[in-house]
Amino acid sequence: MTSPSLVTTQRGVYSILQAALPSRSVANIGILLLDPARDKLYMRLRTDLDQLAEPEDAEVLTLIEEDFEQKLEEMGGEVFLRFLEDTLSNVLRLTNRQNVIVSDFSRDLDKLFAKHVQASKVVPYVTHLPLYTLRAAAGRFKEDMEVEPEGWVQGPAGLRLSQDMFVAHISGHSMEPKIPDGSLCVFRANVAGTRQGKLLLIQNRGTSTAGGEFTIKRYRSAKVSTGDSWQHEKIRLEPLNPEFEAWELEPSQMDEDGPYRAIAEFVCVLQHDDDPEDAPSAG
Repeated sequence: MTSPSLVTTQRGVYSILQAALPSRSVANIGILLLDPARDKLYMRLRTDLDQLAEPEDAEVLTLIEEDFEQKLEEMGGEVFLRFLEDTLSNVLRLTNRQNVIVSDFSRDLDKLFAKHVQASKVVPYVTHLPLYTLRAAAGRFKEDMEVEPEGWVQGPAGLRLSQDMFVAHISGHSMEPKIPDGSLCVFRANVAGTRQGKLLLIQNRGTSTAGGEFTIKRYRSAKVSTGDSWQHEKIRLEPLNPEFEAWELEPSQMDEDGPYRAIAEFVCVLQHDDDPEDAPSAG
């Protein structure tokens, strides 16, 4: 029998940032979570602020995060929070501080944001990204097929969303610790520029008639000179977890008609699911 793991908790303090715009009800637009022990303030604001106000007010709202980040860097967490408490009063307001028990400040910031702030309105590719199975994503971006997403997922803070991004569940341990087993990850389709060193979502189309299998690996290639140009000599797909082995492909195997195809580039881990029952395996 394995003993239960101990989770270290800390005390945090959070406040909700609100906007009271003319002729509109007060809206929660952000969370500020303070780690008093390290004087570090974690902040997340809504990404659809331009949807909350008239154009002239929306422009001001969109500049809030940049202004806050600059002042936070200059002042530190506690001083900046007190500065906001002393100066905000009209259009922007800050609720009274609330104590909270925190196990991971970044993750708990997202939980507080989802509970108190998260926009009920889904604005595709502005606030949310589509959640696909890997096979659906492969079809959607192969020939611009219209594949319906399973749902829409709130995009991560600080990431500018675009229509070539999607979210998928990933299972497997080969890319740990960067990509934990059971992760919900953001990808960017149609890999542009050099692939060298990038973490790519690879489809093996030859393994089944249902769309093949998928894996995430770091892409490496060796090139040789052929006079005025270069060509691939070997392609190597590498795990990040040293317990797993890398494998090599012939360049022809990743040609347009080859069995392997780079579907998308890994962008970031959105969240980690404790029980990813139906997550497709990525190796």
